[in-house]
Amino acid sequence: MTSPNSATGAQGSDASGIEQFGYKQELKRTLKFSDLIVYGMIFMVPIAPFAIFGGVFQASGGMIALAYIIAMVGMMFSANSYSQMAQAFPMSGSVYTYAARGIAKPVGFIAGWMILLDYILIPALLYLAAGMAMNGIIPSIPVWVWLVAFIGLNTVINYLGISLTAKVNKIMLVGELIALAIFLVVGISAVAAGKGAGFSFDAFFNPATFSWSLVFGAASIAVLSFLGFDAISTLAEENAGSAKSLGRSMIGALLVVGTLFIAQTWVASMLVEDPASLIKNGDPTGVAFYQASETAGGHWMFILTAVSTAIAWGFANALVAQAATARLIFAMARDGQLPKFLSKVDSKRQVPWNATLLVVIVSLALGIYLTLLPDGLVAISALVNFGAIVGFMLLNASVIWWFFIKQKSGRVFVHLIYPALGILVLAFVLWNARAAAQILGIGWLVVGIIVAVILRSRGKDLSVVTE
Repeated sequence: MTSPNSATGAQGSDASGIEQFGYKQELKRTLKFSDLIVYGMIFMVPIAPFAIFGGVFQASGGMIALAYIIAMVGMMFSANSYSQMAQAFPMSGSVYTYAARGIAKPVGFIAGWMILLDYILIPALLYLAAGMAMNGIIPSIPVWVWLVAFIGLNTVINYLGISLTAKVNKIMLVGELIALAIFLVVGISAVAAGKGAGFSFDAFFNPATFSWSLVFGAASIAVLSFLGFDAISTLAEENAGSAKSLGRSMIGALLVVGTLFIAQTWVASMLVEDPASLIKNGDPTGVAFYQASETAGGHWMFILTAVSTAIAWGFANALVAQAATARLIFAMARDGQLPKFLSKVDSKRQVPWNATLLVVIVSLALGIYLTLLPDGLVAISALVNFGAIVGFMLLNASVIWWFFIKQKSGRVFVHLIYPALGILVLAFVLWNARAAAQILGIGWLVVGIIVAVILRSRGKDLSVVTE
């Protein structure tokens, strides 16, 4: 297996040239720049804060917009790193591929293992949240029935190919943006009419509750809404454009959706009738945002935002989550880090079918199990965020090592300062995360290290030729 002799050579290669790395082009290249932007936006869910608004509001002491700004800044540094590594190594596998080739394959395995915690659990998280939302609207239908229905529908669409997935994504994105636009118009009008707590900038800064540990701790929860821009990198081998378009689409999707997050949480925060109570008691039922919507426009707004959340999480977002997770598993299996049968590509549809089936089985089993636990959604959310943040930190380190140290690029800001700041911001977010997330995440990390040691002891080559 070979790789580029220099960073310049890697960056200058066309996105279609994965053969230079010793791989065969098996996936179908059909995705345009707009498809990638839509994919990232759908994965992040433009209305994602609807579902976790109450939790982030409480954790941030009401400064929810500030928490989202901090989370977006951290993600922007990582988006820059994704952009750089996507140009150097235009292959599927996301942070696993970039860390393995940018530093060393053992590091890549750990990065892939940690981001796998994010990817493999996110579909189950999304299906569970959507099932609970729909059960709240129609209690006669159990959560597990909704879960099975969403999984079945998404599996069929993903099997029919990435082109159909892209088309469905565009339709769903339009629906989400319409729902968001309605909320913003009705919400701003309601605030102007004096409803809720009234106009204020407390969502951005409140001296009565502010502390750095508080807002960074809240940012560790808000990060959940941003997870997804990175999934664009898993489509590197289905990107019809240049390698640069892959990185640009990540940054573009992140900027657009981040702006929407800040706007909607600010408006919603002003519609909370009793902010002090929400900060003190939290949002155990997960309806704080829907209640704020009801304050703005009546019960029909409650229904609109709740149903929109269920469809966005359980169908639109879970659809692309399933596709992205399957492609990460496919890439790791192709390199021998997971069982080889998971790298099988369906000859007719040109999709990684065995990897997709594994995601379906895990999502179904884990989702049904979590419905039996009173705090299942909280437990799985904690694990998802920890894995993603650790993976992003290793990604930023890969940029520094590959470009600035090894290739001596001389680009101080892009290849040293930006990724270093990304590591620092994410490390502080992780440090201030909830103890449960830290304990469970470290446990998963330890298991990954043990697996790597076992693979090495059995003769698996965890190194990679990078020059």
